[in-house]
Amino acid sequence: MNSNSHNIVSAIRGPLLLITLGTLVAMDYFEGIGFARTWPVLLIVFGILKLLEKLAVKEPANRPSSYTPPGDSVI
Repeated sequence: MNSNSHNIVSAIRGPLLLITLGTLVAMDYFEGIGFARTWPVLLIVFGILKLLEKLAVKEPANRPSSYTPPGDSVI
């Protein structure tokens, strides 16, 4: 994943958490599944989004460098 993926994850975090919260509140209201039993879903969704964000920022360790120090000549 690259920085563009990081931007996408950051952009969808808020709306996705609000949709999750709205779904859990609607389930509490309509189906009788209490919010007290379903709120951990918010933590799970937040954790998954944080993991995706960390994966998007991480760069590969064996990436070749294009930097040539001054004084070094490439033959």
